[in-house]
Amino acid sequence: MIVRLVSLLLCLLVTHPALAACAGNDLRPTLGPEEQARLQAALDDMPFANGNHWKATKGDATLHLIGTMHLADPRLDAPLARLQGVIERADLLLLEMTSEEEKALQDRLTTDPSLLLMPDATLPELLSESQWDQMSEALNARGLPPFMAARFQPWYVSVILAVPPCATAIDLSAGGLDARIEGIAEKQGIPRAALEDVQTIFSAFADQPRDVQIDMMLSALVDPAINEDLFATLLASYFGEAPAEGWAVSAILAERYSPIPSDTAAEIFATMEKELLIDRNRAWIPVLLDAADRHDIVVAAFGAAHLPGRDGVLALLQAEGFALERLPF
Repeated sequence: MIVRLVSLLLCLLVTHPALAACAGNDLRPTLGPEEQARLQAALDDMPFANGNHWKATKGDATLHLIGTMHLADPRLDAPLARLQGVIERADLLLLEMTSEEEKALQDRLTTDPSLLLMPDATLPELLSESQWDQMSEALNARGLPPFMAARFQPWYVSVILAVPPCATAIDLSAGGLDARIEGIAEKQGIPRAALEDVQTIFSAFADQPRDVQIDMMLSALVDPAINEDLFATLLASYFGEAPAEGWAVSAILAERYSPIPSDTAAEIFATMEKELLIDRNRAWIPVLLDAADRHDIVVAAFGAAHLPGRDGVLALLQAEGFALERLPF
């Protein structure tokens, strides 16, 4: 499902039982001295670097902020059991996207595939012959005939390539933590709402200039084994409740393994951080504040990468006068 696939790239913190077929390794122990220094510098004095469950309180209002991953993993059973009571006591659940909105978007994409297609060019026309050969090999490895992908928007191809070939059997509709939290809320009759319009996540990609999209796409042409290792690294950070480290390591490894020049890879990563995390975090704050004004207990569940940092949701709420407390996950 395209929405979950895009969320995969955004949050970088996803898995599925199908990934058991992947033999990836955590790459954090392979960081060299310079990379270790960069990682430490990125994490030094970073607010709220660790933790997947935080409580924000101000007056009579309580917000529970839960960092999620969007696809299923059996290791989520224990956190969900610990969170169930919190969810059942909520007056409102906020998600990046509700199941109804996700279905509506899927229906729209089914009826209007032009949202994902280029109207004026094909990928073979935009790439060199050797680049298209590499792209064709990568697409075939994921079970997608190149002729079918030839008119895809470059940003969408970059999302497809972010999934390693070993994980192409992923059922993207399977319940991740956010979906399972929503299921509990539905059973309890708890109202649900979205933090943003569903178009936001698409615009962040599709509004990028085409040359930037092409660089995004080319940067994803990494060795399949490396792709598996990147998955394993990000999962280890998530289950270690270290979302800031997961994001910072991703930036370092993007430069290490990217087929495009490292400075270009760094620029792309910085652009995506602004568009996909920072700008969205700031846009969510008024929604969270309004929910806190109207309800006593609000649960907000969203990708864990949105929690930490000076521009993270937690720091932005603190600036609004909320007291923050880390709780068990």
